[in-house]
Amino acid sequence: MTKEELLKLKIGFISLGCDKNRVDLEKMISRISQFGFKITNDATQADIIIINTCAFLIESRRESIETILEYAKLKERSNKKIIVTGCLPQYTFEDVPSALPEVDRFVELKDDDHIIEIIAELYGVELKVPEFRQFDRTMLTTPSHYAYLKISEGCNNFCSYCTIPYIRGRYHSYFESELVDEARKLVAGGVRELILVAQDVTKYGTDFDDGTSLVTLIRKLSKIKDLVWIRLLYCYPEEITDELIEEMATNEKVCKYIDIPLQHINDKILRLSNRKNTKARTLALVDKLRRKMPDIALRTTYILGLPSETKREFRELCDFVRSSKFSQVGFFTYSREVGTIAATLKHQVPEWKKRHRLKVVSRVQQEVLTELNNEKVGQTYRVVVDSISDGVATCRSQYECPDVDSVIYCSDQRLEVGKFYDVKITETFGDYDLKGELNENK
Repeated sequence: MTKEELLKLKIGFISLGCDKNRVDLEKMISRISQFGFKITNDATQADIIIINTCAFLIESRRESIETILEYAKLKERSNKKIIVTGCLPQYTFEDVPSALPEVDRFVELKDDDHIIEIIAELYGVELKVPEFRQFDRTMLTTPSHYAYLKISEGCNNFCSYCTIPYIRGRYHSYFESELVDEARKLVAGGVRELILVAQDVTKYGTDFDDGTSLVTLIRKLSKIKDLVWIRLLYCYPEEITDELIEEMATNEKVCKYIDIPLQHINDKILRLSNRKNTKARTLALVDKLRRKMPDIALRTTYILGLPSETKREFRELCDFVRSSKFSQVGFFTYSREVGTIAATLKHQVPEWKKRHRLKVVSRVQQEVLTELNNEKVGQTYRVVVDSISDGVATCRSQYECPDVDSVIYCSDQRLEVGKFYDVKITETFGDYDLKGELNENK
């Protein structure tokens, strides 16, 4: 096969897993597209299918493997190639490659930059590939008005239930100048909201000795003209400093929104989870955030059924969910992961009990969200339009993150995707969402 014939092949992509994984895939797509390959949105029509996998939990690995096997069936009818990227090739607790002979190539994270050479090797083609800068991202898998900005890789926290440090390696921050340059290019391409992500956003810059920090990065990003919102995800509570809180409170471009992955509130469970926080510190932090920013939207995640969690400790969590009134909450049942310390602990909670606790605490949060949504009726919010279908716009204010939080529906023919409007909330909608109308008097 010649280079010209190779470049006529169509490449399709399947993205699984988190928003950090999404950024890795977008960079690969950008390299492949810039080199001249044809990209297709229909993977079934592709000659090469790149499946970007997740391996964080048992369920995510199962989904990744099932997706691989689903597309492997297409190889029986055509000469397709399957390349697997992302976390699954990094999962060292099982011999994944030998279990999936249907895959033509597993690509480790360190080799993402060489995806073009890897494709060429599969077809026996020698290529001279120009060097692509790591932060040159020309293709987004999100709507064009927002993008995730991945500011670091890896994790040093070693929570006892988590496989991420073993899959993604130790924590290292990306250089501030490169991130700002990437952000400028994204904004020049139409992005108006940057969502900062990492396994632990608040640790950004702690591995440098030049004064770089999350706050210094935010300040430099804020200087980018036409950037409207900066949103913070995955801020570990023990690393949320007074300086960061002050920056959030006074910087108009920073959304009054923060995702704090608490995972639990009971001190014993936190200690067994190797979390550095305590209930008392969490209560103090929540109080401080709300005193500085009374309108702040707090988001978190909790794990139900961590090893040795008793009925009393679960009730303590439910009481905190009820009293803390976080705007958005994600709940997960504990997954016993091979290779983690938590998997070796005694008093593992039965699956049926985890599922029951998930239902109970979800009902508690539903009551909280219903109360908070009712309080929003009659209020006006600045929103961005994410999509429009059948004349109904799906919108978000600064208090909601895409894909994971509630939305605001608005029916008005004048609305355009990616544009900002003032919308007055008129009613609640379903269990989670809201309806509104343009506030032309604002």
